[in-house]
Amino acid sequence: MRPGPSLVSHPGFGVLAVAVGTLVVPFDSTVNFAFPYITRAFALPIPAIQWVVIAYTLTYAALMLVFGRVGDMLGYRRVFLAGSAWSAVAFVLCALAPSYGALLAARVLQGVGAALVLSCGPALATGLYPETARIRLLAVYTMVIGIGGALGPPLAGLLVPIWNWPAVFWFRAPLACAAFLLAWLLPPDPRTVAHGGFDAPGGLLLVLAISAMLLALNQLQHLGDSMLWFAAAGLAALLAGGGFILREKRTPRPIIDLRFFRDVDFALLNAAHVALNLAAFAVLLLVPFYLSRLGALSAHAVGLLLAASPAGIVVAAPLGGRLAAWLPPRLLAVLGAAAMAVGQLLIAGAGAQPDFPQLAAAMFLQGFGMGLFQVAYFDIVTASIPRADRGVAGSLVMMTRTIGTVTGATLLMLMFQTMRGGGNDTASFVAGFTGTFRLTATLPAAVVLLGLARGWAWRGRGAA
Repeated sequence: MRPGPSLVSHPGFGVLAVAVGTLVVPFDSTVNFAFPYITRAFALPIPAIQWVVIAYTLTYAALMLVFGRVGDMLGYRRVFLAGSAWSAVAFVLCALAPSYGALLAARVLQGVGAALVLSCGPALATGLYPETARIRLLAVYTMVIGIGGALGPPLAGLLVPIWNWPAVFWFRAPLACAAFLLAWLLPPDPRTVAHGGFDAPGGLLLVLAISAMLLALNQLQHLGDSMLWFAAAGLAALLAGGGFILREKRTPRPIIDLRFFRDVDFALLNAAHVALNLAAFAVLLLVPFYLSRLGALSAHAVGLLLAASPAGIVVAAPLGGRLAAWLPPRLLAVLGAAAMAVGQLLIAGAGAQPDFPQLAAAMFLQGFGMGLFQVAYFDIVTASIPRADRGVAGSLVMMTRTIGTVTGATLLMLMFQTMRGGGNDTASFVAGFTGTFRLTATLPAAVVLLGLARGWAWRGRGAA
């Protein structure tokens, strides 16, 4: 029997349910810490560990928009409940995996659960409260993702040395169960189904296009040995993507209405979100190697230092929610991109003699700028797309974030290897590190210049 309404009368209850369920996704940063333990456990060559990431991120990136549309049709609470339950089972299967193949299969299942949760989490939270509270709730949602990113590395540093690699999955299963129980107490979805039906062919084409695109990007790392696979995946992405565009133009109920992208500023903001997430991934990809090679820090200290960037997001998100009441959202996006550009440049200046307080401050500023931009971008997307399609709006935000991150995982390593010039000494490493961060700083800087050229800095809130 469902408990009485008094249990869910507090305005923060719905946000709590969504926050607990959402936390399990950014907590996946703990898996990166466990990579050496996984390779030892299954006697894997180091390059094979990439598939632990690919199996998961490719799955939820490809399914996000599809599940967002399903949520718009069937109700956000239903999809969120399904995602929480699915995630709990997937975490257990990951932790119990007897072989590397079983772990990869469980990671695919985990990606499905993440897509279900992320696609409808923002829509569920904002739908429980008046539209006037939307930006504050989106700021809290952004902050929760930052909290997960900040706590993940330190948690892994505590859990994995004691309980080995399965710990990074075991500790999230109870969180997913708690999210399910909390969401179960929320009011039922107000409707059962939307008119128009689900565009299954469009959904299939979208999943194929995104999956093939991400696989093609992954093959860039080994282009000399896998040109055929790169060409095949790239061609598949082009064909499926073209088919998806044609399908969406013709169907009365598309997965996402592509007419939104006729607005140049809307299209540019989505591209900017991809670019900024690509640049931001340089911290997770290269700073751990920098600290390992030049920092002489313990695993716990490295985890704490890596928390500086997501901590910046945690601080910036609620501040961005408050500033959005007075500043145009596009101006807030420009300010965030500017702060991120400065942070990336400061990280580039770390040099061969690391100054840890200065590096932590630079990483915090980079994360702070990212947090401001994400709150503004979240606000613009959810204001531009009709409220009835709020699941698609939230999914679009999370999908562009993921595509930027996955693209960064490939392109940034290529940049780094090129910048270091093939050398393996400290000077070559620092040259690669510095050059990569300087290049990535040009991405948020370009967003600032583009925003100023488009007049984002002085448009009022009505232009969101």
